[in-house]
Amino acid sequence: MDHYEDRADAGRYLAGKLQKYAHKSDTIVLGLPRGGIVVAFEVAQELSLPMDVFLVRKLGVPGYEELAMGAIASGGTQVLNPDVVRSIRITSAEIQRVADREEKELIRREHAYRNNHAPYKVKDQTIILIDDGLATGATMRAAVSALRKQKPFKIVVAVPVASRESCDEIGAQADEIVCGITPPNFNAVGAWYEDFRQTSDEEVVSLLKRANTSQQNAGQMI
Repeated sequence: MDHYEDRADAGRYLAGKLQKYAHKSDTIVLGLPRGGIVVAFEVAQELSLPMDVFLVRKLGVPGYEELAMGAIASGGTQVLNPDVVRSIRITSAEIQRVADREEKELIRREHAYRNNHAPYKVKDQTIILIDDGLATGATMRAAVSALRKQKPFKIVVAVPVASRESCDEIGAQADEIVCGITPPNFNAVGAWYEDFRQTSDEEVVSLLKRANTSQQNAGQMI
């Protein structure tokens, strides 16, 4: 595998590498919005596992928003990339301004995606945490740190594509990591997808509803 057709294709590929977790009653798939939700949905469907969203927001460098200086996640967790902060000389006040703005967006998404549904309880569960790729890894580090506070049994990070450096860094923080492609000349996540169009809020909500319906139907069959 050297590239993916789209995020759904990437999810099916990852599911093949996560087969040991199929049908496990103590395992939950969590996707990072927005693009990670599409990947997570396919993994959850293939493995017959429940799926939910885990909210995290990148903190972009002012004026260079695609460059992550850190990230925030649900529960108030903040992770900074010290190399970026130091090299660009970003002040604490600048970081706080960006964090405040992203916190508002995180709250908006929480309401939009969950529609007042409570999140799954992750304590003592195995969590498969999924995004559509790792660049700096800042958002995933924030997500793992936030999840640790909820005391899951195990955190498995699974991504379709990542730089070897980011894969190793996250692997040291998670209990297990599955990286689909680790190209030697990694430049951007989207370069390894034929179709990397932006995922909308509406798509996220639709996939979460479909995942919930699938679990309800599975419960009725049992």
